[in-house]
Amino acid sequence: MIDEPSPASRPGARWWIELIFGGVFAFLVVLSLAVPEWIEEVFGVDPDGGDGSLEWKLALAFGLGAMGSLLLAGRELRRMQWRRTP
Repeated sequence: MIDEPSPASRPGARWWIELIFGGVFAFLVVLSLAVPEWIEEVFGVDPDGGDGSLEWKLALAFGLGAMGSLLLAGRELRRMQWRRTP
C-alpha cells in the first residue's frame, strides 16, 4: 500500500506564490532581453529616449526578483522536507 503524503509535506500556498512570481520574473527577463522595445509597444512611451538603458535595468531587476523568489521557494521546499523527516 502506498502512503499518502501528509498535509504538512505538501507544497503550501507560500511555495506556490514564490514559484509563480519566480516564473513571471524569469519570463519578463527573457522578454526584456529578446524584445527590448516591449515597453514602448505596450505602454506607448519611450522613457529612455531609445537608448535601451531602461530595458537593461528592468532585465536586471526582474532577474534579481526571479532569483530571490526562486531561492525563497527552494528554502520553503527544504523546510517542508525537514518537517517530513521523522
